[in-house]
Amino acid sequence: MRFALLLFDHEDYWAQVPQAEMKAAVAGHAAFGRYLGERGVPFTAAALKPQSEARTLRSGGPAADGPFTPLREDLAGIYLVECADPDEAEEIARRCPMGAGIEIRPLWEA
Repeated sequence: MRFALLLFDHEDYWAQVPQAEMKAAVAGHAAFGRYLGERGVPFTAAALKPQSEARTLRSGGPAADGPFTPLREDLAGIYLVECADPDEAEEIARRCPMGAGIEIRPLWEA
């Protein structure tokens, strides 16, 4: 099964974080990537730009700037991981550097 680990951070957090904290966060995600590789978990990862740079499409309407729903937290990044079941996905997600939270969501398999 494949799961999305949706990483959330507080809105505008990364725009004001000190350089040392940014370096530590990047190192934490590099370590998490090594952990996934050592464990043999196939994955893809990406950091997302702020929601202020997002564009939303709605059925029958023009594109709108910004997120679908204004939130206090911003979707900041995503890992796609292959796991045997939701319990393994949670076990793996607990090793991921966490900001405001991580949502673990199964993917539809085509």
